[in-house]
Amino acid sequence: MSFSDTFETTVLKWTFTTDSVTRPTNWYLGLFTSDPTDAGTGTEISGNGYTREAVTFSVTGDTATNTAAIEFDAATASWGTVSHVGVFDAASSGNLIAHSSLTTAKAVSAGDILRVPTGDLDITLD
Repeated sequence: MSFSDTFETTVLKWTFTTDSVTRPTNWYLGLFTSDPTDAGTGTEISGNGYTREAVTFSVTGDTATNTAAIEFDAATASWGTVSHVGVFDAASSGNLIAHSSLTTAKAVSAGDILRVPTGDLDITLD
């Protein structure tokens, strides 16, 4: 995963200045049909039963990993082909924190439920 421009600025301010920065306290996984990029400009799924889902992380070494399975509600109509994910600090609107492409894009049709098993969402710093 890559950090967004907004979050990179927050990390730099926290690390190298005495500026006050607001730390996220809740995280949500969002689904995209195009690359959100560091600028957060991709196309997030909208409508048809879609909402971002809460995610919790644990950190070991340089990797944050989801501590529980993430399950989206059943699509009420096609969501298109989900190719990217993003971690946000809010259930709607908010700030994109990190994003990545999926190893394999997934077409989501009406009635499909997209799941991310425990330990399958990794954010690594190197």
